[in-house]
Amino acid sequence: MSYDDYGQQYLTEDEIVEMIHINPKLDLSKVLMDEPKCFNTYNRMLFAGFPTIKRYEKPACTVEAFDKANQSQWHMPDRYKDFDIMGWLLEQCKTDEQVNRVAMELELYNDRNLTMLLCFLKYMIDTFRENNVVWGVGRGSSVASYVLYLIGVHKVDSLLYELDVTEFLRDV
Repeated sequence: MSYDDYGQQYLTEDEIVEMIHINPKLDLSKVLMDEPKCFNTYNRMLFAGFPTIKRYEKPACTVEAFDKANQSQWHMPDRYKDFDIMGWLLEQCKTDEQVNRVAMELELYNDRNLTMLLCFLKYMIDTFRENNVVWGVGRGSSVASYVLYLIGVHKVDSLLYELDVTEFLRDV
């Protein structure tokens, strides 16, 4: 199984055959393959109702443009897609310093069109907690984000340690 620079999965003929042998009832409607024409023709002759495998095609745009176009297609429940993450984060604040930091960070996330990412992270962390999944304390520059700390992505209070969030969002 391979992934292109855009994160799209595509399979070789051998991989598809192996998958069919493992699970003959496998839904192949979303499978992408480099050159499926001969594969499809051959299998339709042998097996009635064999699904058509779609040809893998690299998107005709940059990776950045592809990511931006697909940000609205996060796989999460609607209640998180419609979740007021900004309001929720501000409600978590107990001091003026926290409110100011969250407001400043939210502006940075919003400027970079990353608000939906925050909703997804809230969903992911809630799901981890509900299912007793253990995740790390935090690493790298992401610990500079107080917003991520409030969501629960990491356990490092960036206000306590006076970490600059621009270290995290400088290249985004």
